[in-house]
Amino acid sequence: MDDILHLTPDNPPPANCTAGYFTGHKGARLRYAIFRSEISPARGTVVLVQGRNEFIEKYFETIRDLNAMGLWVATFDLRGQGGSDRLLKNSRKGHVRRLSDYERDLEIFLEHIVLPDTRLPFFLVAHSTGALVALSAAPRLANRVSRMALAAPYVGLRHERLPTGIIRPLAAIASWIGFGRASTGGDRSARPFAGNPLTSSAERFARNANIIAAHPELTVGVPTFRWLHETLRAATRVSTQEHLTRIHIPTLILAPVLDGVIPYAAQEELSRNFRAGQLVTINGARHELFQERDIYRAQALAAIEAFMPGLDGGMDLSESAA
Repeated sequence: MDDILHLTPDNPPPANCTAGYFTGHKGARLRYAIFRSEISPARGTVVLVQGRNEFIEKYFETIRDLNAMGLWVATFDLRGQGGSDRLLKNSRKGHVRRLSDYERDLEIFLEHIVLPDTRLPFFLVAHSTGALVALSAAPRLANRVSRMALAAPYVGLRHERLPTGIIRPLAAIASWIGFGRASTGGDRSARPFAGNPLTSSAERFARNANIIAAHPELTVGVPTFRWLHETLRAATRVSTQEHLTRIHIPTLILAPVLDGVIPYAAQEELSRNFRAGQLVTINGARHELFQERDIYRAQALAAIEAFMPGLDGGMDLSESAA
């Protein structure tokens, strides 16, 4: 495991782990890991779908918390980031060709890794871009995933300099005229803790910075125009009533009110149109709920634990929001 996952002194790994690689859509080599709970029988397996520029090591603490609930955790690094294959010669560029590539990777992971190697029932926990992928793929996942919890789902974008009304057509035009692989700005990976939009936890911010300092190869810089175009277009599509009515998986929307990346109003609006969705507001929290201070993070984890019973909780695997 040590040659696949990267350990740092202040970020111990969960116990009982298997790590490796699987072949995703169009041959991409993707890094994954399965973490088994010591509680028997297991309550099920959480499929953890990460956000943009995240990696397995960043979730060690959260995985231990889920294991302590009696849940196994299966997760993988999205294509183009973490320990998975990069998509461009410049490995610092955060890129994707189609958002559907992420979806196909998730479906392959479920079919070839999660189904044969973990425990039923299957739950899905996703953050930000991972939550966008989950929302987009959800109409096809109803026979495999029993419930979903989406933390700060990417259904809008709060930009520091430009309104979305300008960013959206700019990204589209750049993609159409051949500049889709160009970066959308300068690298801001060395952002200081003060004023950051992600977390109010100095401890967890520093821990993640230490991981990146020790293993900078896990990270990427700002996204390309193609990545931005694909994700913004998908964010609009998954928020429509037409798409949301096709999702029958009971879903928890964990919305941090002080989210500095995804507007809280967009997350709230999603819940209004989402028949299968239930909004949980976390006042005071910023974008990265699982990296936040204990007072906010504990609310998110408690909501997940209450929402995701195992077989002993009496939940029928065919349960829907109909």
